[in-house]
Amino acid sequence: MAKSWTVTVSALQFACTGDVLTNVETAERSYHCASSACLLVFIVDHAKVLAFYCRMNQNTFGRRLVRAAHKKGANIILIQELFEGYYFCQAQKEDFFHRAKPCKEHPTILRMQKLAKELAVVIPVSFFEEANNAHYNSVVVIDADGTDLGLYRKSHIPDGPRYQEKFYFNPGDTGFKIFQTKFAKIGVGICWDQWFPEAARAIVLLGAEILFYPTAIGSEPQDDGLDSRNHWKRVMQGHAGANLVPLVASNRIGKEIIDTEHGKSEITFYGNSFIAGPTGELIANADDKYEAILVAEFDLDKIKSKRHSWGIFRDRRPDLYKVLLTLDGSNISL
Repeated sequence: MAKSWTVTVSALQFACTGDVLTNVETAERSYHCASSACLLVFIVDHAKVLAFYCRMNQNTFGRRLVRAAHKKGANIILIQELFEGYYFCQAQKEDFFHRAKPCKEHPTILRMQKLAKELAVVIPVSFFEEANNAHYNSVVVIDADGTDLGLYRKSHIPDGPRYQEKFYFNPGDTGFKIFQTKFAKIGVGICWDQWFPEAARAIVLLGAEILFYPTAIGSEPQDDGLDSRNHWKRVMQGHAGANLVPLVASNRIGKEIIDTEHGKSEITFYGNSFIAGPTGELIANADDKYEAILVAEFDLDKIKSKRHSWGIFRDRRPDLYKVLLTLDGSNISL
């Protein structure tokens, strides 16, 4: 009889405030979901999948989302990108560098280490990192015993209207990494990383069994007619399907207004956090207005067998991919 190794993953979604403590407590605390909730259990060819979706009004804070996900059986729980506060990259302001802190003795990371150990869950924690005179958009992966498994620094740094991250963040220097947690080998990309199929493939080549993407994405102020949410989801669904691994994406909700040198700037974050299965299918999907806890269970042994039998890694031709080492497709040495 084939062995079975099941892992339950979760994506959290909530609106952030300007107060760090409020946001951290929102991520941590538990609540009884008395509003709109549903529980779905169904079978697909690779796994028994359970999807729990709980939503509450976005202005209700302090609800212990990590603890609530744990109560629903989650082993690995993803919190959205830079969840300690508003998405400050709307503006280029020196004051916001004060938000950065070194990884060591970081108060939010220490708190999440304590929480992970208490609940025996894995938590990737996004934060604004200061490292001497460098600054990074980073994630620390905390194992189920509270151990800090290491750091990933965001590789792809965007620079566009209201997403002015190059002002704050150095390009990540860790390279793509996997983290051997108690429950699975996982890989983490951060927001803009999720648009690059090369990154997803590299992480899975390193051995990742599940991909995680904490995110902050919403409206595009330069184009009122542009709504990228479906494009955003389809790209990552493609990563899941192309690599035959589950994928978890967590995004924030709510309107955030930042004072800039040119007046007030705002982004409405569209949520739509989701969990995709290894063929790219949507297992669970939040909406654009409410706090959510998405939970899905995967049999990683069945998925591994399917990935191996499908042949996508057997039939790769790395010798033909040198063009990927160029910026413009020229000067290829084959």
